[in-house]
Amino acid sequence: MSEAVGAAPCGVGRPGAVRPAARVARGLASRAARARGRRYPGAVRLTVFWEKMRGQFGEAYAASVAKDYVLAGLGGATVNQALAAGKEPKTVWLAVCEAFEIPEEAR
Repeated sequence: MSEAVGAAPCGVGRPGAVRPAARVARGLASRAARARGRRYPGAVRLTVFWEKMRGQFGEAYAASVAKDYVLAGLGGATVNQALAAGKEPKTVWLAVCEAFEIPEEAR
């Protein structure tokens, strides 16, 4: 046993020592700050968008709609093109709803 009885665990008691949990929290915060500057701000909204697409069209057809259908509400772009160009997922979802006449309660 190389550690003395009563020794302080991982950085406790040392000035300036960072505990692993604090290090992880700082890493997550900086990762979130970097994500805000990306093309798709708000990954949760994009995730919800794809959940709605799959819920409305099913897994395979949702991918087909996103790739193949040119929507007038998106200025003649497909869903994938609009998202890649930085359009908000909510705007894209509303254009899909209009094009496919999705009822208000499902929007």
